Amino acid sequence: MPYLALLGRPHVVRLLSSSLVGRLPGAMAALGIALTLRHAGYGYQLVGLTTGVFAAAGAVGGPLLGRLVDRTGQSRTLLFSACLAAAGFALLAAAPGTPWAALVGAAVAGAAAPPLEPCLRTLWPELVDPQDVESAYAVDAGAQELLFIAGPLAVAGIAALAPARDTLWAAALLGLVGSVGMATAAPSRAWTPVPATTAPHWLGPLRSRGLLLLLVALGGSGVAVGTFNVFTVAYAEKHRLPGGAGTLLALSALGALVGALTYGAVGTHGWKSAAPNKAGQLAAGMAGSYWLVALVPGPAGSCLLALLTGVFFAPLLTVSFGLVGELAPEGAVTEAFAWLVTFIGVGIALGAAVGGVVLSHGTLRTAAACGALGASLGAATLLAARARLAPGRVLTATGQH
Repeated sequence: MPYLALLGRPHVVRLLSSSLVGRLPGAMAALGIALTLRHAGYGYQLVGLTTGVFAAAGAVGGPLLGRLVDRTGQSRTLLFSACLAAAGFALLAAAPGTPWAALVGAAVAGAAAPPLEPCLRTLWPELVDPQDVESAYAVDAGAQELLFIAGPLAVAGIAALAPARDTLWAAALLGLVGSVGMATAAPSRAWTPVPATTAPHWLGPLRSRGLLLLLVALGGSGVAVGTFNVFTVAYAEKHRLPGGAGTLLALSALGALVGALTYGAVGTHGWKSAAPNKAGQLAAGMAGSYWLVALVPGPAGSCLLALLTGVFFAPLLTVSFGLVGELAPEGAVTEAFAWLVTFIGVGIALGAAVGGVVLSHGTLRTAAACGALGASLGAATLLAARARLAPGRVLTATGQH
């Protein structure tokens, strides 16, 4: 489906733009928190702890809010969580000189981050024709890459013109504006939870073995991304590279945008293969690109490889979105999409931590190899689990795929 035609469908532009605006605070938080606390006179220990609390709270709160959406609907959950998250950012901004307030504010802002991402992906099948859902997921995955560029740029721009804590006030406002825009849209208001056909289970969608395998594999891809984030900083310190680490990260995001849009325009209809096969092959391609990064070439080669790492990742996410929708038990689709965000986020955090430790005691090549190994394990999991990832499978009497 041509992208202009897709964007011309009713409600698509409003929902996509509202989702992106509302998700900007997540891309602004780490840098905004760091600048605010540093300007308040605190060291990197509190900065690291506070940003870690924000990320950990988001990993826990996302699936819980997704479950709440599946039980009560989208609009009320989005508005409630947006107000709570804004209060968390406001506490951070109003009392940056009080450590306990910073930690509590970060915990609230992270845990209550509105589930805009999973809500939008739940709505795509209702917004476009069935044959165009995968193209919509590709647009979603590509647009997401813009957040990683726009978020830090927004923080830098605001901090250059105003006190650092204003970045957090802006995050609170953007989260509210985006959530209200989406929550009041007709498709979101009309969306009603699908009654579960099986008895509720405390594991929610994770009781689906196929879904769990997919999420674990994507966590491996997240490890590669997290390791690369740290690798780029160390690489830029040892090699002359215009723009430093930011250049490599921006090229990776650009590659992901190109990969998503290319796959959405060509691969969704031109690549005749089952979704589990596509996922495994794309994950293998991503792993291969990260093994090439482990060769640690010169600046020109590293720029090219940075672009390549993103090319495979975004289409992998696009295919995975469709698989999550198919593998999630009825009545738990939004929570399943929230778990996808959590697993990738945890993988990124783990990769960054491992990369930091390795770089403290080892070489650039060893650190990059750790990321490549994570991507390889994820690819191997997807390739080995293709039978369990077949869309359309239903829960058995035991509640498992």
